[in-house]
Amino acid sequence: MVQDPDSGELIVTRSVRVPRRELDVRFTTSGGPGGQHANRTASRVELRLDVEASSAFSDAQRAQVIERLGPVVRVVADDERSQIRNRAIAEERLVARLASALHVERPRRPTRPSRGAVERRIASKKRRSETKKNRRRPYD
Repeated sequence: MVQDPDSGELIVTRSVRVPRRELDVRFTTSGGPGGQHANRTASRVELRLDVEASSAFSDAQRAQVIERLGPVVRVVADDERSQIRNRAIAEERLVARLASALHVERPRRPTRPSRGAVERRIASKKRRSETKKNRRRPYD
């Protein structure tokens, strides 16, 4: 989901919208190759969200996120040379992590195989058995 950088919140799910003012944003110089530009430009972005203090989650959602990601969610982006693009990437990663932490798997309903499926399975086992039986040496 593409976030609007001018809006005041990150949209995680339909019910969860994290206000940008709750994000702790830190800019540092990016490591690795890149020469003088990388050494002088603070293009690396670190986003931190204190889940316990955030107003974006209900109590159940907060407990679920803390259980899966911990009380503070930290995301880093230093993929691009641009601080603005790295911030957008970091926000997308944060949204993705929160959305996956909030995702609830639907419980599986056990089902029985249909009669046709059972019959096909047994027929294939009989064919396989017949094939193997035909490979044996005939006994006297």
